[in-house]
Amino acid sequence: MLTTLLRDSRALGVLAVPLILTQLAQVALTTTDTVMMGLLGTTELAAGGLAIVIFNQIRTMGVGLLTSVGNQIAAAAARAERKTEEGDGSAAGEQAHDEVRSIARASMAVATLAGLAGAVLMILIGQALTWLGQDADVVDLTQTMLFALAPGLLPCLWFQAVRQFTVGMRRPQALLQITIASIAVNAGLNWILIHGTFGLPRLGLTGVGIATSSVYLLSFLALYFSARKDKELAPFLTLDITTADAATVRRLVGLGIPIASTYGSEAGFFSITALMAGSFGPDALAAHTAVNQLVYIAFQVAVGLSHAASINVSRELALGNHDDARRLKNTALACAAAVMAVVGLLYLTIPKLILAPFLDSGSDQALAIATHLLIVTAFLQFFDCAQNIGVGLLRGLDDTKSGFRITLIGYWAVGLPASWLLAYALNLDTLGIWLGLLTGLAATAALLLRRYSRSLSEHARTHATPAVA
Repeated sequence: MLTTLLRDSRALGVLAVPLILTQLAQVALTTTDTVMMGLLGTTELAAGGLAIVIFNQIRTMGVGLLTSVGNQIAAAAARAERKTEEGDGSAAGEQAHDEVRSIARASMAVATLAGLAGAVLMILIGQALTWLGQDADVVDLTQTMLFALAPGLLPCLWFQAVRQFTVGMRRPQALLQITIASIAVNAGLNWILIHGTFGLPRLGLTGVGIATSSVYLLSFLALYFSARKDKELAPFLTLDITTADAATVRRLVGLGIPIASTYGSEAGFFSITALMAGSFGPDALAAHTAVNQLVYIAFQVAVGLSHAASINVSRELALGNHDDARRLKNTALACAAAVMAVVGLLYLTIPKLILAPFLDSGSDQALAIATHLLIVTAFLQFFDCAQNIGVGLLRGLDDTKSGFRITLIGYWAVGLPASWLLAYALNLDTLGIWLGLLTGLAATAALLLRRYSRSLSEHARTHATPAVA
């Protein structure tokens, strides 16, 4: 059994490791932003953190609309591979290749529509902050930063569309190189625009938003041109959304809306808790922002494993390998648990060192709150990873609706009431919010993983190969 686990882990790692490293490199962008904001002061960190929460809420839902693209392309590519191996003829193989092209083109159309709508929605949410009990100085800074972040949503989602295409084709390596380069560019632009070097105006917090939007555009262009240079990818990739097949767009949207709702449900869950933390003052919101960023960093391991497992489930089911799809759940969970155990140990043993990049220039009260939150986080992240892997596994089955329904129960029927009760009724303040988060994520993880096991068994029975007499 151990040998099988190691073999499956290596197979999963071939796709998961590049994705995890890419996810960690991407989160380094927002981590750099958070560190830079922390250097400006506690109020700036609170305002910038709130703006990033809102941006991430919209961005995450947009990414959700596009996430099924990788699964659809992986399945189409696997069918093309199987037809070629079975000698079904060049016409059948070309038909499968046409399906890949259609999906790639439709994904760019979906990304464009989502990017434009999301940017407008982001601005509207910013204008509503004055009615949500936030500090007036924080609200003013947050609204200004949202205007700078909004234009970056469109190239951000274009990047995600091309990314899903490359992952579905099992050629994600260029992602890591591009994202690592974007970290250095983001840090440099942050410093230049915040402090007004090279004769530019001193923009402060707004400069962080402009730098982030600029990096999203540069990252998209780099990934697109990299894919165009790849002989295996170039024939399938196009930016001409005017020729997108309406039926394919509808299919992607139909699959994507439940995923976007699922992602939005989770992001909204964390967004509401950020507003709750803000009700306890700037110190509490700054501490919440710092710890939330740390959770977000560790969470990228789960995102990479979840996406790799999801793509592999789609591929294995297209090839009829249900047993391999079943083992993927345990393999992904075991890998995630091993990483989270190491990270949790660091949180418990050296909390001040870990928090120093975010709160070293902030107040002692914010640091004290964040230190207590890390204790909860050491355990919370196990459930956070497990529930994300569960969503990915279900997506591999093309079951995107169950994930949404389950997150509604786990986050909103269990987690949010628990957060409110512990934070306000039991006077645990920000610590109570995070204990409620832990409760909601644990419930969600258990329900999602149980659903995957049942759905896979049903799929195996439905698609079983009849016995030959």
